[in-house]
Amino acid sequence: MTSRGVMTGLAAGVLLAAAALVLAVAGGLVSVRFHSNSEGGKTMKKIIRSEKAPAAIGPYSQAIQAGGLVFVSGQIPLDLEGKIVEGGIEEQTVQVLENLKAVLAAAGLGLGEVVRTTVYLQDLKDFNAFNEIYGRYFPDRPPARACVEVSALPRGARVEVTAVAARSDFSAFDFQ
Repeated sequence: MTSRGVMTGLAAGVLLAAAALVLAVAGGLVSVRFHSNSEGGKTMKKIIRSEKAPAAIGPYSQAIQAGGLVFVSGQIPLDLEGKIVEGGIEEQTVQVLENLKAVLAAAGLGLGEVVRTTVYLQDLKDFNAFNEIYGRYFPDRPPARACVEVSALPRGARVEVTAVAARSDFSAFDFQ
């Protein structure tokens, strides 16, 4: 088959899928709702904010809900005043995970809905101490995870954690 034939086949498949979705919506099988963003346009994402976690230290959101997933920005060990907590990796890990819990709570979720985390450690020698604390927060059915060493983290932090959580009450075509 030529590349033109492949492209034609792909285009036909996309058109069939779009037509099926239109028919499903028109037939009342699914509903689609979108929210307006600040510019008046439509979007499938919702900004999540928590007053119980430190504010973002740059031009980003604490978390974003897109469909049934909540993407939590990297949490570093800041207190509510925006200062790095005193102490070592243990104290910093507790603060990071408490911040993560607070942001998830603002989305109506908890650590049990976290499906993926990415951990950034300033020094992999802290890996075992980090794991000890992390395991207390995710005792059952821990999420998938990646952990990497980085040369530096914002504000001199020793640890940063990002997370993705999944809503169990989500309908694929219900964006709120």
